[in-house]
Amino acid sequence: MASTREYLDYVLEQLSAPEEITYRPMMGEYILYCQGKVVGGVYDDRLLLKPTPTALRLLQEAGIEPQMELPYDGAKEMILADVDRRELLRRMVRGVAEDLPEPKKKKAR
Repeated sequence: MASTREYLDYVLEQLSAPEEITYRPMMGEYILYCQGKVVGGVYDDRLLLKPTPTALRLLQEAGIEPQMELPYDGAKEMILADVDRRELLRRMVRGVAEDLPEPKKKKAR
């Protein structure tokens, strides 16, 4: 099942940081970027984030057991984010981005 644009719009509204959050459609789903880094995606109308140390720590501090799910068969497990917990969601997305290395520069052809 592909994700709906309405769900993506809701996620983006919850994050409400258009200058640092971007997305790219990919095979019926949406890949989310923060500060140019892939932090997760919208898969089957679920927001899944990379399980970085900061994201896991923020969940632990909030007293939430991380719910891990697969975005698709053969993928690594990711954290199912609660998009209705707006402030925690914003902190998690930024935390994931901060934990990730800078994107590699593409070579000119």
